[in-house]
Amino acid sequence: MAKDDAVHAEGLVKKFGDVKALDGLDLVVPKGKVVGLLGPNGSGKTTTVRILATLLKPTEGTAYVNGFSVEKQADEVRHSIGLTGQYAAVDEFLTGRENLRMFGDLYHLASSYVKERSEELLEWFDLIDAADRPAKTYSGGMRRRLDLASSLIAKPSILFLDEPTTGLDPRSRLGLWGVIESLVAEGTTVLLTTQYLEEADKLADDIVVIDHGRVIAHGTAEVLKDQIGGDRIEVTVADFARVSDAQAALIPVFAGESMVKESMVSGPVTGGSTVLVDVVRLLDAQNIAIADLALRRPTLDDVFLSLTGHGAEDEVRN
Repeated sequence: MAKDDAVHAEGLVKKFGDVKALDGLDLVVPKGKVVGLLGPNGSGKTTTVRILATLLKPTEGTAYVNGFSVEKQADEVRHSIGLTGQYAAVDEFLTGRENLRMFGDLYHLASSYVKERSEELLEWFDLIDAADRPAKTYSGGMRRRLDLASSLIAKPSILFLDEPTTGLDPRSRLGLWGVIESLVAEGTTVLLTTQYLEEADKLADDIVVIDHGRVIAHGTAEVLKDQIGGDRIEVTVADFARVSDAQAALIPVFAGESMVKESMVSGPVTGGSTVLVDVVRLLDAQNIAIADLALRRPTLDDVFLSLTGHGAEDEVRN
């Protein structure tokens, strides 16, 4: 394990009976960076996080977190990390302040430190006005912020975030993005699993795409997009009922597999802006009205489609 690696895993295999959740997965997370772990439902993202957090033991392979073996030095690993899972792990009957102090007790931290750190986190996560209310009265976004605050009570150098913004409204999601960016600016290392590809695009320094328990792509968002190559056409039809007709009508202009999302058809094209004329002509011939038409570069969702055969939002959440 290199000294600049916060996480280093090699050949991770995890079997649940006859099911192989991980199949020789390799993963490196450099210190002070955000690595996004993407993959379809059942690809092994959460299993990977649970192994790194010492909640599961690998069937085969090795993993080190902050230089400690997840199998042989589990206690040292746990003292190095913070973990936020897919669902807020807070006690609904305790207040926000009491939840933070409970986590401080679980870490065996000094009460004076926990008291000071709790106030700091409540301020930081904009929970100070609700600090003495039971968590059951909190909104989903507030519970998420309290959950993340709880994972930071011991000032971990490494933070595992397993789909931290699942179920949040756009405003709450943007707020958590800001918190994560602030943590990284202070030197925290983050391993992030997410179903929102714009989240990985925004936050991750590096992206690892896994499928069937193996790494199938690795690189920055721009590197992965460049692998797709070419431009994309996005056509939004005025009548939602005609979107399938539009997809069929545009087969001649697509240079690869197209996808439908609500009223929009998108797919790879060649020929630059001249293809726009062909799109208008083909749809006009079928009497399909266009609400919006755009030519753009690939997105991470296009990368996901190319690698796995479907868009990320087609997946059920892990």
